[in-house]
Amino acid sequence: MTDSDPLGELTPFAGRWVGGGDGHYPTIDDFAYDETIEFTSIPGKPFLMYVSRTRARDDGRPLHTENGYLRRSGHEVELLVSQPTGFVEIQRSRLSHGVLDFTTVHLDRSPDAKPVHELRRRFVLDGDTLAYDLWMAHAATPLTHHLHAELAREA
Repeated sequence: MTDSDPLGELTPFAGRWVGGGDGHYPTIDDFAYDETIEFTSIPGKPFLMYVSRTRARDDGRPLHTENGYLRRSGHEVELLVSQPTGFVEIQRSRLSHGVLDFTTVHLDRSPDAKPVHELRRRFVLDGDTLAYDLWMAHAATPLTHHLHAELAREA
């Protein structure tokens, strides 16, 4: 890291990513979605602002949005996420060859939010392709794969 590059190894994640994915879970019907993820840099700051928005592929209706930050924390990377469904999460990972395998440091929910007990995220950056997976434990369902998406860097 230098004064001119406070993001260091996070620099390649900066940008707008567009693509789609598929979701499944034992308690819901499978679905396909389109997604835009933005990792926006702030000049001189060692973090990226994070926004994710999804829409149903079949009719374009909004599905989900979340906001937060991707930030350097010592030798690790933190993903801080706030969801309008009443969740906040802090995930931590080491970055290795473009891969962030996040594990939950803290997950909390508002009293009326759905009973999500654990989340796990994985980002894989390969050039101009960003893939991610999300696993979720909800109610009586143990940690189960829920989402997979592949996004391309928008020029």
